[in-house]
Amino acid sequence: MHIDDKLISRLELLTRLRLRGSERERLRADLEKMLSMVDKLSELDLSEVMPLTHITDVWNNWRADEVCGQLSREEALRNAPDTDGIFFRVPKVIQSKSKST
Repeated sequence: MHIDDKLISRLELLTRLRLRGSERERLRADLEKMLSMVDKLSELDLSEVMPLTHITDVWNNWRADEVCGQLSREEALRNAPDTDGIFFRVPKVIQSKSKST
C-alpha cells in the first residue's frame, strides 16, 4: 500500500481532523513505519502454527446460578432519601408534552 496525499486527505475526512503540512508528513512517516512492521510479519513461517480460537484451554466454564446476598425490601430502602414504603422515590426527569391549542 502506498501512502500518498489522497490517502492522507481521506483519513483527515474520516477522522474530522485538519492537519498542517508538518503534521501530514509526520502522519505519513508513522503510517509507513506501521506498514513496514506489518510487512515484516509476512517473513515469518507460520505453516506449523494453528489458528488461535481461544486464549485459554478452558471452554464453557460455567458456575452454578445460585441466589445469594439478597437484601430485604426494608434493608434496601433503609438509607433511601425518599420512599413510599415499597419503592424508591426519585425526582421526575421526563416531562409530558403540553398541548398547544
